[in-house]
Amino acid sequence: MIKENKQQKAYRVIKERIIERVFVPGQRIVIDQLAKELKSSSIPVREAIRQLESERLVFYKQNVGPVVAQVNETAYSDALRVLAVLEGYATAMTGVDFPKEKITMLKEKNKEMEVALEDFDILLYGKLNFQFHQIICEECKNPYLVEQIKDTWARLDSIRGLGSTLYSKRVKTSIIEHNELIDLLENSSDFPVLESAARMHKIRTAEDFERRRLKQLEISDT
Repeated sequence: MIKENKQQKAYRVIKERIIERVFVPGQRIVIDQLAKELKSSSIPVREAIRQLESERLVFYKQNVGPVVAQVNETAYSDALRVLAVLEGYATAMTGVDFPKEKITMLKEKNKEMEVALEDFDILLYGKLNFQFHQIICEECKNPYLVEQIKDTWARLDSIRGLGSTLYSKRVKTSIIEHNELIDLLENSSDFPVLESAARMHKIRTAEDFERRRLKQLEISDT
């Protein structure tokens, strides 16, 4: 494992807290307090916050300082449903003669995701989940479709970041569905079967996100 420098550690800690909602939207990030907690100077923390600002997870508020950005949850859900259609079609296009070496890579990524969950490392889980789907979509022979998928990935990242859909029990089900996708790719399944499986995998994530959002709204209204 590569050792983190102070800036990387600060970035990881702050981003994890935003993803897991330890730091909630609108909350001020106190640089000196974090620096003391992480046993560093304020410089690595400021550098980490600038990186998170570029990802639109943090913004600077006049006379306040760095603040956690608000979540555009409707935009996130809409973008995720569009991604379901795009990734479903792209995955189905790769179904014939999907490279055996990449099947092995997918299996390894899914195992790494299981380990990340056991370690409660949600940020790492999110990165591995992204890499899993990236491996599949890279095999799509339609460059315009791949470009649209990448644009949608970037939009999802800017809305919320890698962990938007990850703080739920769905993560375990998602790993099971990944194994099902791997089996379909390995056995060169028919286009409609593979397209439906890949599309519904993302749709279920969107539905889970929407259920949790509505539940949170109900709680806040009581």
